[in-house]
Amino acid sequence: MERFQKLALAALISVLLLLVVGAIVRATGSGLGCPDWPKCWGKLIPPTRAEQVDLDKINLEKFRLKAERHGRDPSTITRESLRAEFNPVHTWVEFINRLFAMPVGILTLALMAASFWQWSKRPVVCILSVAAFLLVLLNAELGRRVVLSGLRPGVIILHMALAIILLCLLVYVAWRGRADPWRRTLRGRGGRAAWILGLAVFVLTVVEGVMGAQVRELTDAMAMARGSESRADWSAELEGSPVYLVHRSFSWLIVVGSGAFLILVRRAHAEGLCWIEKLVAFLVGGLLVMGVVLSHVGVLPVVQVLHVAAAAVLVAALFFWLLATRPQAA
Repeated sequence: MERFQKLALAALISVLLLLVVGAIVRATGSGLGCPDWPKCWGKLIPPTRAEQVDLDKINLEKFRLKAERHGRDPSTITRESLRAEFNPVHTWVEFINRLFAMPVGILTLALMAASFWQWSKRPVVCILSVAAFLLVLLNAELGRRVVLSGLRPGVIILHMALAIILLCLLVYVAWRGRADPWRRTLRGRGGRAAWILGLAVFVLTVVEGVMGAQVRELTDAMAMARGSESRADWSAELEGSPVYLVHRSFSWLIVVGSGAFLILVRRAHAEGLCWIEKLVAFLVGGLLVMGVVLSHVGVLPVVQVLHVAAAAVLVAALFFWLLATRPQAA
């Protein structure tokens, strides 16, 4: 593995870790753990007690907007209520999320600088490395707006969609960042069908991820509005929503499509499934189990984080497979 490729792989891993930490922020409800940006509660080092916070410097409007979206009376949000509800765990979870964003910026900046030496040999790698760094800057600005908007749902989904695009850019740069990138050939008509089906599963997985974020926001809103009720009291309403129904249907399409995809790949290659295809099978199976748990047991924070992590790795693995694999006539 060449030095440039190692740098690209490090940047890719840093983005995957950031997605996992972001899922932890979402699962623990720590999105407004730091209500200002770039400081946290007006400090470079977050406070651990409410007494350390100067609430006169905090914009109450974003808290009131969030409360209104969750069915809570905005007028109940005051500086006194914020002081009483101050949660140091949420504060530090969000602060750690910001710390994990720093390596992403540093590594993509270094990758962009190193890519200029690739221009004569691989200009596309250079262009996409620059695009990856610019996308990091754009997403950082969007992350700032997420905080300033009081966690507005549409901004959060766009924030996640840009992270998926960044992930794919870095997968390409990491794969193509050497003279002889790893390749895999599938033969016969079955090989071509397998590649097309792999592309379809990849697109479905990306769309499923975006809809999953919408379902999660809907679940949060219902849980907040019916806080005193059990999940059984409002799950029927959730399961009747169009977004949830499409999300559930897409999940089964991914499972069935992945099964057919793996069968075709095995038939199109004399050595059977390779490591990347076995990884796809493991991730799809794991996501199926976790999806059942989230749907029928409850939105358990640990399962939610693992679900997001597995989905991010699956997107990266499928995109890598599509780049490296080519069907060939028998």
